[in-house]
Amino acid sequence: MSPSTTRASTPSTAAVPAPARTGWTLALVSLALFMVTLDNLVVTFALPSIRLQFHADIASLEWTVNAYTLSFAVLLLSGAALGDRFGRRRMFILGLGIFTLGSAAAALAPNAAALIAARAFQGAGAAVVMPLTLTLLSEAFPAGRRGVALGIWSGISGLGVALGPVIGGAVISGISWHWIFWINVPVGLVVGPLAVLRLSESRGPNRRFDVPGLVLATGGLFGIVYGLVRANAIGWGSGTVLGSMLGGAVLLAVFTLWELRSPAPMLPMRFFRSRAFTATNAVSYTMYFGMFGSVFLLAQFFQTAQHFTALQAGLRTLPWTGMPILVAPVAGILSDRLGSRPLMATGLALQAIALLWIDRVLSPGMPYSSVIVPFILAGTGMALVFAPAANAVLSAVRPDEAGQASGANNAIREVGGVFGIAVLAAVFSHVGGYASPVQFVAGLQPAVLVGSGVLAVGALAALMVPGRSLRPRAVAPAPIGEREEAGAAA
Repeated sequence: MSPSTTRASTPSTAAVPAPARTGWTLALVSLALFMVTLDNLVVTFALPSIRLQFHADIASLEWTVNAYTLSFAVLLLSGAALGDRFGRRRMFILGLGIFTLGSAAAALAPNAAALIAARAFQGAGAAVVMPLTLTLLSEAFPAGRRGVALGIWSGISGLGVALGPVIGGAVISGISWHWIFWINVPVGLVVGPLAVLRLSESRGPNRRFDVPGLVLATGGLFGIVYGLVRANAIGWGSGTVLGSMLGGAVLLAVFTLWELRSPAPMLPMRFFRSRAFTATNAVSYTMYFGMFGSVFLLAQFFQTAQHFTALQAGLRTLPWTGMPILVAPVAGILSDRLGSRPLMATGLALQAIALLWIDRVLSPGMPYSSVIVPFILAGTGMALVFAPAANAVLSAVRPDEAGQASGANNAIREVGGVFGIAVLAAVFSHVGGYASPVQFVAGLQPAVLVGSGVLAVGALAALMVPGRSLRPRAVAPAPIGEREEAGAAA
């Protein structure tokens, strides 16, 4: 462990041997990530059932997804900052508890309003858990082995992506959509106590809590995201939407100015002087915009346009959602050897090609065989981005700044996902709708085409990431001990 990491951390389980510590850390943070990832796609495949039971329109369905994403995106920077200030293990466990309670509340929801409120509570817990999984993992593994760990971490999260549609479909078809949320509860009850026993406690370098930064970032992100999720319901040109987004943009501008002068910023603006950090965040934003905006609509295609059950629809997406299980661990290993740039550029290009292919073959009576190959391409492309992007972000900052960097990266990509759902749903609603399979496909095709275009822009952004031979240094000079360790690792 480097000198700077030693000063910034206060391990409470120092007696645990290093191999055991790394193994437990990888297992526990991966399980927590699995739970959060599983919940995302489970809910997406439950939307048709929720729509029928609650007689919900597309705006209500967007809120079912975006209430979670709203609190998640808004509080991600805060979650990372709270971990740095009050202890990463402590806040990880607290976030896990909030997420588990939110899952139980969603399972018991009697109406759409209660479900939306529970989803917002879930998102708050996930906002604390998500950035800390990367921070805890980064602390447990040295830089030379981090790509392997991130590959395994991404593969396990890919398992959540793959099993989400199948488990969700089986539960929805066999019991009720309410039960998809109960799946999270036993995982949370197991991981929480094990985290107390097996994870080391640590804190970030800044013990002072940046309250003005926290308020400004939370208010700014809330304004932007709230405007987006309301835009399709009340109009993109409405005073509420424009005022909310403009107010959010102003608050984020003030946040930037404050962080430039704050003695203990929650997000050091110097991070963005690193080309690797800035370009990788652009990659994350465009990927979540294009792919997850498309998933919101494509997940409903088999059920709404082709009248399959939720389980049948979930099984049909396995060539897509299952690929990260196989590819992500390999991508993590390759990111240590080749660098992140070629993997991310290739991954985004594959996703753009896949969505363009899907757009060309979509029709209400489309045979399933016509989308198997593009589904495989899309899943492979996703897997080629996850671990290399995380590795690139963490490699662009000092180890003790991993929490701040991962919090920023997660916030940016989640805002991208919200933008994607809002914009693609607007395209879908303008051209098509739910009235018939023909009308559904009429709206889906141009929406998917927009998603493909955004992913192509992301592939270009990935080319801006420095290559392996130009691996970026930390954005601030590392202590001599760290430079010596880095040289030994190389």
